Amino acid sequence: MDTVSVTIVAFGIMLFSLVSARLRDSIFTPPMVFVLFGLMVGDVGLRLFSFHFENEAIHLLAELTLILVLFTDASRIDLRLLCREHDLPIRLLTIGLPISIAVGTVFAWWLFEDFGIWQAAVLATIVAPTDAALAHAFVANKLVPARIRQSISVESGLNDGLCLPLFLVFICGARLAEHPETTGYWARFAALQISLGPLVGIGVGYLGGNLIERAAQRHWISHSFLELTTLALALVAYGAAELVGGNGFIAAFCAGLTVGTVSKAICRAIHEFAEAEGQLLTLLIFFVLGAVLVPGAIHDVSLMSVIYAIFALSVMRILPVAIALAGTRLRHNTRWLIGWFGPRGVASIVFAMILLEEYAVPAQQEIFAVALLTVMLSVFCHGLTSNPLAKLYARRMESSRHAADAAEHRPVTEMPFRGL
Repeated sequence: MDTVSVTIVAFGIMLFSLVSARLRDSIFTPPMVFVLFGLMVGDVGLRLFSFHFENEAIHLLAELTLILVLFTDASRIDLRLLCREHDLPIRLLTIGLPISIAVGTVFAWWLFEDFGIWQAAVLATIVAPTDAALAHAFVANKLVPARIRQSISVESGLNDGLCLPLFLVFICGARLAEHPETTGYWARFAALQISLGPLVGIGVGYLGGNLIERAAQRHWISHSFLELTTLALALVAYGAAELVGGNGFIAAFCAGLTVGTVSKAICRAIHEFAEAEGQLLTLLIFFVLGAVLVPGAIHDVSLMSVIYAIFALSVMRILPVAIALAGTRLRHNTRWLIGWFGPRGVASIVFAMILLEEYAVPAQQEIFAVALLTVMLSVFCHGLTSNPLAKLYARRMESSRHAADAAEHRPVTEMPFRGL
């Protein structure tokens, strides 16, 4: 990385930090600011940032960010608590997510003439995961019922990891459709990636989590190094899975889920780490989106791309959520808001980058462009509406706070969420 690029990025972080508290209650979210800053200094604007998509540092940043996001988000989820109290995110993940991918696949297959069913499924899976951090003002507003905030946050913490195996399977299907003679290779590849990844992740999470928990109980490990184990444990899970032929990202996700169950000491450190170093990496991804990725993909954007991006943020999300939440006695405006607040963020960006870098799938350039356009629209549409809709919804729900039949106010134990 050259000196000018480093200086520009550092200067932007410093400027944002100076006004970050003042912007907290405004309509301008950190992802919006960093995307705009990237557009301003990148090839679309002043051309001060000299990086290109092919640069290895860009891919290293993206992969490291996804590893940490998968690990830290999963570690926030207490699976026993999830099964006991949080029925809404379970509905969204087991009913809403599959329907969303299916609807997105069918629409992409119909809309894009050059897409086969597998390419359509790859695109739908890339844009399916949600990122609650982009709707931070809504999820963090204490006047919004906890059950509703938690449904969005918990769903976001799990759906990117659940989409990963499907993403790999659909890529293998696309490769097989082009080269049927490679059936054996891609079948073995998919089987190893999907089976070994979880096994390694669970093993590393269980052993590492217990070791760290015992070291913390005996005061053998300092607080600063307890936070560093967040990065170390996630990378160990990733690397170990890749070495044996599994998928490192799935391993990092499964390690996070396991750690969240076996080690409460490291979970607290993970949350502190994610609020500092994790935030920085995430915001750098949005900067790269504006400075490098969008300029590189803009020539592949078509009218069909715009139509699909709008569809992905509306019908593809809102309709499955309405189906998933049927029978929950939630108000119509509540179901609509949960459907609307399904922003697309880091996972979709990195999935698209992995597709373009590692897998020669037909129409991959167009899939990449549609995915980035969807995230760009989401950053601004969800960012601009998060704070106003949170305040409006909170005022409307205040009158029902003491109603005995208000499903929104059913008490739930809150799990931490990743903010920006």
